[in-house]
Amino acid sequence: QVQLIEFGGGLVQAGGSLRISCAASGPPFTTLILGWFRQAPGKEREFVAAITSNSGVTSYADSIKGRFILSRDNGKNEVYLQMNSLKPEDTAIYSCTARPNKWTIPRSPTDYNYWGRGTQVTVSS
Repeated sequence: QVQLIEFGGGLVQAGGSLRISCAASGPPFTTLILGWFRQAPGKEREFVAAITSNSGVTSYADSIKGRFILSRDNGKNEVYLQMNSLKPEDTAIYSCTARPNKWTIPRSPTDYNYWGRGTQVTVSS
């Protein structure tokens, strides 16, 4: 069983930056795809970004491409989402997720097995 705990959410002004982190425990970290989804009030959960176990492949949603950077540290069992040039529409609960590694990165929440509780990111205008 994989346990995921998110850190680092908060309030930031538009144009600012924030880094959120996720610490994982359980099965070997290096066997997992790790990623982030977000859900804004009244909206469906949407894919943000994910990274394969060896950091060989990273996938980003078009809405955040060029602004957010996803990385992982397999030595620390952590994954990081650096969010830059934040916009009010980035306001959401960001949830860390994991699944067994595969060659391609899925973008549907139903393809992921494990979830953290989420961390709130609020971007003020």
